[in-house]
Amino acid sequence: MKTKQDFPSINERPPEGVRADGTKVRVLIVDDSIFVAKQLGQILTSEGYDVVATAVDGKDGVDKYKELCPNVDLVTMDITMPRMDGITALEQIMAFDKNAKVVMVSALGKEELVKKSLLLGAKNYIVKPLDRKKVLERIAAATK
Repeated sequence: MKTKQDFPSINERPPEGVRADGTKVRVLIVDDSIFVAKQLGQILTSEGYDVVATAVDGKDGVDKYKELCPNVDLVTMDITMPRMDGITALEQIMAFDKNAKVVMVSALGKEELVKKSLLLGAKNYIVKPLDRKKVLERIAAATK
């Protein structure tokens, strides 16, 4: 019987969520949609990222970021959420940690809010519905 070693792997590459030193990129997912949070989590963990926590709204996200800091390398932040929206949460996280890496997650048609978040310090943005390839490209670009 053939084993994995019998087949050369031309497509083999290291997972994007694992750094050269073998440590995983730690991510906090902030989204009020359980479905989107779960989908993002699955995409990221499939590439070796470590989802350290999820938060259900901006307030929860800010609290969890402060609690976990400095053990969070990246935050994915939904823009439209109850209690505290993603823009306000982004401002509070950036005020707490000016080196925070935040990638905004937005529905189509929210271009003005995305622009505002980038001006406030967000590193990138992802548009819903989520596209696996785009999610991974933008997250990788933000963590470099």
